Amino acid sequence: MKAHNNADFRIAKMLRAARRFASFFLIISFTVTCCMLLFLMTFQSSAKIELTKENVALAAKLTFVNVILISLLFTIIDEIRRWFMVSRPVKHIIAAAEKIMNGDFSVRIQPIIGVDNDTGFNVIIDYFNRMSEELSGIETLRTDFIANVSHELKTPLAVIQNYGTMLQTPDLSDEKRLEYAKTITVSSRRLADLITNILKLNRLENQQIFPQKKLYDLGEQLCGSLLNFEKIWEDKQIEISTKIADEVFIESDFELLELVWNNLFSNALKFTETGGKVSLVLQTDGEFAIVKISDTGCGISPKTGRHIFEKFYQGDTSHATQGNGLGLALVKRIMDIIGGEISVESEVGRGSTFTVKLRRTTNGAN
Repeated sequence: MKAHNNADFRIAKMLRAARRFASFFLIISFTVTCCMLLFLMTFQSSAKIELTKENVALAAKLTFVNVILISLLFTIIDEIRRWFMVSRPVKHIIAAAEKIMNGDFSVRIQPIIGVDNDTGFNVIIDYFNRMSEELSGIETLRTDFIANVSHELKTPLAVIQNYGTMLQTPDLSDEKRLEYAKTITVSSRRLADLITNILKLNRLENQQIFPQKKLYDLGEQLCGSLLNFEKIWEDKQIEISTKIADEVFIESDFELLELVWNNLFSNALKFTETGGKVSLVLQTDGEFAIVKISDTGCGISPKTGRHIFEKFYQGDTSHATQGNGLGLALVKRIMDIIGGEISVESEVGRGSTFTVKLRRTTNGAN
C-alpha cells in the first residue's frame, strides 16, 4: 500500500513538472516570437535587406531549439527553487505535525534561512512553534492533574479501606469502633468534597457556569458566610475581628461569590493556630469594593505565593489532610469569570492577607 502511494506521488510530481515545463515553453515561445518578429521587421526596414525563406526557416528552427532549452533551464531552476523554498519547509512542517499527532509536544521547527527570510513559511513556523509550546504546557498540566487526582483519591480510599478492615476485628471495643467509623466518615467526606470541587472546577474552566447577576449587600453576605464557621473559631478559640462598611452593594453572582468567601474563611481558620486571630475588612475605594481576609497563621513563602492559585498546589504539607488544593484554584477561576481580582500578601510565621477587589454599584441603596 505504501509502495503504491509512493508510485502515485512520483507520477503526480512528474505531471506537475511537465505542466510547469509546458507553461514556461508557451510563455517563452510567445515572448521570443514577438521579439524576433519585431527585430526582423525593424532590421529589414532599416537595412533594406530582403530575407529569404531559407534564412527565416533556419532562424525559426534555431529559435525553437533555444526556446526548448531555455524552458528546460527555467523548469530546472524553478524545481530547485521550489525544493528549497516550498517542498523542504512543507516536509519539515509535516514531519513536526506527525510527531505532535503521536504525542511528542517537544518538537520545534527551525526558521527558514535564505535570501528572503521574511517569508510566509516563517510566519507559519513561528505560530506552529508557539502552538507546540502551548500544547506542551497543557500536556504537562494534564499529566500533573491526573497524577494529583490519583494521589488525592488514593489517600482517603486507603484510609477507608484500612479502617474498614479494622472494623471487622472481633471483640473490638465500642470506643475503637466509634473512632474507626468517625475516621471513615471524615475520609469519605473528604473524598466527596474532592470530587465536588473537581466537577465545579471543570464546569468553571469549560465555561459551563454563567454568572447570574443580582444586586445585593456585600457586607450581609460576608457576615452570613463568616457565621457559618462559628463552631470552628469557637473550638479553636480564635479571635474574630470585623470592620465592615455599610451599604456596599454589588451586582454579581451570589452563589459563586459565596464559594469564594467560604474557601477564604475556611483557609484562614484552618491555618490559624489555637488562640490566633482572623480579621475581615470591607471597605470602598472609588467604584470598587475591597474585601480583606487576614489571619495570623503560618503564612506562606514568596515561592508558594506564586503558585498558590494553581490546582492541587499545597504550600503547607502539614495541613494537606485538611484540604485537596482545589479551593484557591476555584476562587481564582471565579474571579476571572465575574471580572474581579484577587491577590495575597503573606509572610512566613506571621500570617496571610487575601484581598478581593470587586466593582460595586454606587446606587444600590436606591
